[in-house]
Amino acid sequence: MNIRQHLLQGHVIPAHPLALNAARKLDERRQRALARYYLDAGAGGIAVGVHTTQFAIREPRFSLFRPVLELAMEEMRQRPVAKIAGVCGQTPQAIQEAELAASLGYDAALLSLGALRDASVPQLIHHSRTVAKVIPVIGFYLQPSVGGRPLQYSFWREFVEIDEVVAIKIAPFNRYQTLDVVRAVVESGRASDIALYTGNDDNIITDLLTEFDFGIGKTRIVGGLLGHWAVWTKTAVSQLSAIHTNRDTTSLLTLAAQVTDANAAFFDPANNFRGCIAGLQEVLRRQGLLEGIWCLDPNEALSPGQSEEIDRVYRAYPQLSDDHFVQDNLDNWLA
Repeated sequence: MNIRQHLLQGHVIPAHPLALNAARKLDERRQRALARYYLDAGAGGIAVGVHTTQFAIREPRFSLFRPVLELAMEEMRQRPVAKIAGVCGQTPQAIQEAELAASLGYDAALLSLGALRDASVPQLIHHSRTVAKVIPVIGFYLQPSVGGRPLQYSFWREFVEIDEVVAIKIAPFNRYQTLDVVRAVVESGRASDIALYTGNDDNIITDLLTEFDFGIGKTRIVGGLLGHWAVWTKTAVSQLSAIHTNRDTTSLLTLAAQVTDANAAFFDPANNFRGCIAGLQEVLRRQGLLEGIWCLDPNEALSPGQSEEIDRVYRAYPQLSDDHFVQDNLDNWLA
């Protein structure tokens, strides 16, 4: 696969959650079922080993990074989708993770810089170039409240000069910082070469509808690599298709507000996103894809009132769920 061309087409790329059993051990059967769900829903790729997968999978006491990447690759291998592995840590760790991902057949690395909190721009660029020599890189602007760090325009303007950068996931949950990334791509002249993907769960549809024009060139955010799209994925595929083919902004802006409201229930911004992983898992549990919402960190759980908020958005926006699709296929995915 030409990963650059594939990403430029614009796709739904879910961030793959982690399926655990009641003993907080890997539930291989349901881990596979999640990947099958995303693939059959029409996702154009899957991102594994990312924030939604729980960064703790890398800790030696769990040692789940390789097994989780291997399971996902076994399900994706014969599919024409973008196979993306999360890569993080200081440079030695990031190189090791990138080498593992490449050896398993992954197409690109979603490169988190959260661990390099005190690094200068030249140090961040050196780190990124080093990893990019191992595997094509997708840049990642992760919001600080869930482990990211501020990344100024000056960083992005240099980052987009790295030849092996194939895409950028923009997820600062901040319009000013989002514009920094998009402007850097346009001003570099690589707008037709680097695919932009939204990770702004609070502005998914608006990001996808917007044509960014800085006076010297234009570009669009063509797809999404999102934790939010780890649930109700079939509907997300339909939404992205509608945006690509019909930019009726009135109805789509109404949809934008509904999706953001649903995301607030899932991602728990009312409690500084403490329940963001558990919220996604709760939706998957209700659908039968997960047995429970157990996380590697026993303290990671739904916030007070979050379950009721999920109830509310289910009632308010039944058209956004894909429960019927899941129920029709669940037995096959769990087989």
